[in-house]
Amino acid sequence: MTLVELKPGQKGRIVQIGGLGPLKRRLMDMGVVPGEEISIEKTAPLGDPIEVRIKSYNLSLRKNEAKEIQVEAV
Repeated sequence: MTLVELKPGQKGRIVQIGGLGPLKRRLMDMGVVPGEEISIEKTAPLGDPIEVRIKSYNLSLRKNEAKEIQVEAV
Protein backbone atom coordinates (compact mmCIF):
# COMPACT_ATOMS: atom_id res chain seq x y z
CA MET A 1 0.00 0.00 0.00
CA THR A 2 1.12 3.59 -0.46
CA LEU A 3 1.31 6.35 2.11
CA VAL A 4 -1.75 8.03 0.55
CA GLU A 5 -3.91 5.05 1.54
CA LEU A 6 -3.31 5.54 5.28
CA LYS A 7 -5.92 7.55 7.17
CA PRO A 8 -5.15 10.29 9.73
CA GLY A 9 -3.98 8.67 12.96
CA GLN A 10 -2.73 5.49 11.28
CA LYS A 11 0.90 4.42 11.37
CA GLY A 12 2.99 2.54 8.87
CA ARG A 13 6.54 1.37 8.30
CA ILE A 14 8.27 2.50 5.13
CA VAL A 15 9.09 -0.45 2.88
CA GLN A 16 10.26 1.19 -0.33
CA ILE A 17 10.63 4.60 -1.93
CA GLY A 18 9.84 4.89 -5.62
CA GLY A 19 10.30 7.86 -7.87
CA LEU A 20 13.23 8.94 -9.92
CA GLY A 21 16.36 10.90 -9.15
CA PRO A 22 15.60 14.24 -7.50
CA LEU A 23 12.30 13.19 -5.86
CA LYS A 24 13.72 10.04 -4.29
CA ARG A 25 16.83 11.88 -3.13
CA ARG A 26 14.80 14.73 -1.62
CA LEU A 27 12.56 12.31 0.29
CA MET A 28 15.56 10.41 1.62
CA ASP A 29 17.30 13.66 2.61
CA MET A 30 14.21 14.54 4.68
CA GLY A 31 14.51 11.25 6.60
CA VAL A 32 11.96 9.24 4.65
CA VAL A 33 13.96 6.01 4.46
CA PRO A 34 12.98 2.32 4.48
CA GLY A 35 12.44 0.91 7.96
CA GLU A 36 11.28 4.17 9.55
CA GLU A 37 7.86 4.45 11.16
CA ILE A 38 5.64 7.16 9.70
CA SER A 39 2.18 8.34 10.74
CA ILE A 40 -0.45 10.52 9.10
CA GLU A 41 -1.17 13.57 11.27
CA LYS A 42 -3.76 15.27 9.08
CA THR A 43 -4.75 16.00 5.51
CA ALA A 44 -5.86 19.25 3.95
CA PRO A 45 -9.60 19.62 3.26
CA LEU A 46 -9.17 18.66 -0.40
CA GLY A 47 -6.66 15.90 0.46
CA ASP A 48 -3.51 17.68 -0.66
CA PRO A 49 -1.04 18.17 1.05
CA ILE A 50 -0.71 15.46 3.67
CA GLU A 51 1.02 16.16 6.98
CA VAL A 52 3.08 13.23 8.27
CA ARG A 53 5.18 12.64 11.36
CA ILE A 54 8.52 10.88 11.06
CA LYS A 55 11.53 10.86 13.41
CA SER A 56 9.73 13.23 15.85
CA TYR A 57 9.15 15.99 13.28
CA ASN A 58 6.33 16.87 10.89
CA LEU A 59 6.54 17.07 7.10
CA SER A 60 4.02 18.16 4.51
CA LEU A 61 4.02 16.05 1.37
CA ARG A 62 2.04 16.39 -1.82
CA LYS A 63 -0.13 13.44 -2.84
CA ASN A 64 2.05 12.71 -5.88
CA GLU A 65 5.10 12.48 -3.56
CA ALA A 66 3.27 10.32 -1.01
CA LYS A 67 2.18 7.90 -3.75
CA GLU A 68 5.84 7.01 -4.27
CA ILE A 69 6.25 5.78 -0.66
CA GLN A 70 5.32 2.14 -0.10
CA VAL A 71 4.33 1.33 3.50
CA GLU A 72 3.04 -1.57 5.55
CA ALA A 73 0.49 -0.85 8.28
CA VAL A 74 1.62 -1.26 11.88
